[in-house]
Amino acid sequence: MPDAPAGPEGLRPIRVHRNFTQAPAGSVLWEQGRTMVLCTASILRETPPWFGPERVGGWVTAEYVMLPAATSQR
Repeated sequence: MPDAPAGPEGLRPIRVHRNFTQAPAGSVLWEQGRTMVLCTASILRETPPWFGPERVGGWVTAEYVMLPAATSQR
């Protein structure tokens, strides 16, 4: 691991870029060494229809995608 400052078990340098994209309610680009993670968040002020009308609150959902060839074969 060439970007490990303190050997293979060392922490990689961390950089956090807030509001990385403009469209979603929130976003962050997290860099740790050569690893980059883009997170975005959207806000829905209602619950899904299958919860029924008596349930109040909001809704949070997540997806995970790793790009092809984002990493070498392991």
